[in-house]
Amino acid sequence: MSRSDRSPLLLAGLLATAGVAHFASPRQFDEIVPRALPGAPRTWTYASGVVELALAAGIAVPRTRKVAALGAAALFVGVFPANVKMAVDWRNRPVPQKAVAIGRLPLQLPLVLWARSVARTGEARA
Repeated sequence: MSRSDRSPLLLAGLLATAGVAHFASPRQFDEIVPRALPGAPRTWTYASGVVELALAAGIAVPRTRKVAALGAAALFVGVFPANVKMAVDWRNRPVPQKAVAIGRLPLQLPLVLWARSVARTGEARA
């Protein structure tokens, strides 16, 4: 299996792991849901977990890979405000936690680019 063949599966695995985490440990995700969003944070936590699981499944299947990978890129952009909220909320925490919260911010760009790359690869093979 070539590196380009593994990339979609790794992205699917990342999304599936994140999706499961939203159900296994929802409180940590509830805390970073921006207050501006309507409704209960837990609803947003579970909804985003479902979306991540659906995108993971879509990326794992070559026929739906392109659209699911583009959806993942949009998701990575869409969750950025939660990462900003986390960085702001954690600004007074111990240095290791603060570093994690701040480190998540620039990580979004490579995730978006990775998902777009998987979408392009899926398109080339379709």
